[in-house]
Amino acid sequence: MITPEAFQKEIDRIIENAIREDVGTGDHSSLACIDPDSLGTAALLVKDEAIIAGVDFAKQLLHYVDPKLEVDVRIKDGSPVSYGDIALYINGKSQSILKAERVMLNSMQRMSAIATKTKEYVDAVAGTGTKILDTRKTTPGFRALEKLAVKIGGGENHRYALYDAIMLKDNHIDMSGGVSKAVSKTKEYLKQNNLDLPLIVEARSLKEIEAILQAGEVDRILIDNFNYADTRTAVALIGNRCKTESSGGINLETVRAYADCGVDFISVGALTHSVHNKDLSLNAV
Repeated sequence: MITPEAFQKEIDRIIENAIREDVGTGDHSSLACIDPDSLGTAALLVKDEAIIAGVDFAKQLLHYVDPKLEVDVRIKDGSPVSYGDIALYINGKSQSILKAERVMLNSMQRMSAIATKTKEYVDAVAGTGTKILDTRKTTPGFRALEKLAVKIGGGENHRYALYDAIMLKDNHIDMSGGVSKAVSKTKEYLKQNNLDLPLIVEARSLKEIEAILQAGEVDRILIDNFNYADTRTAVALIGNRCKTESSGGINLETVRAYADCGVDFISVGALTHSVHNKDLSLNAV
């Protein structure tokens, strides 16, 4: 999986690109009417019920814009917040605060929505031993922060991208000539290229699960779009030979029942592709 160092580099790139996109040749609104030496204080106000996420990211962003900005964190990432709470205060040059404002708010609003949704799923399967995973159904260019928000909400990250794990899904299987060929070709590819990557294989039926098990050792079988009864049968069939993961249209109403089937993981694309931003604002004080 992706290393912490590589993950941080992705966040650094997000910050650099977001400021480039938003500020460009300069924040001319602030440059036009605010003295460059003017100092100010602003508060990050919560106007919603949420799990707050992006506080540490905000510090990184603010220090990228102006290393002299002071950030007084009052509520840490992963904490529940309510309307009227102050997550942090920023002190320093007014122009710098305003330059960072919109990127900080946009990012934290989405991150907090993802963390809140993730916490709902994590709470729904509490006590089962099943872990909630995200997917690659993320916003292009913003993936690292969305996956960070999932972690803040108590979930776990699936593979980060195409390069840090092999996941053979339906199209891979069909285009390579079936499960057995897909798995055998993949193992040969890993050997020839001296790659040590997790191997996850999707199954659309109990018959495909049997074929995967016959093809040799894999790290995880993705039990995709199975009903409850077939999921329990699949888990029993797989036993301890590899990890199990359920996926495919699982929501808050059904996630507990799938967890009760005994799967190790449940992946939920909705954590990142179907959330409504939480309401945060930055107010001068």
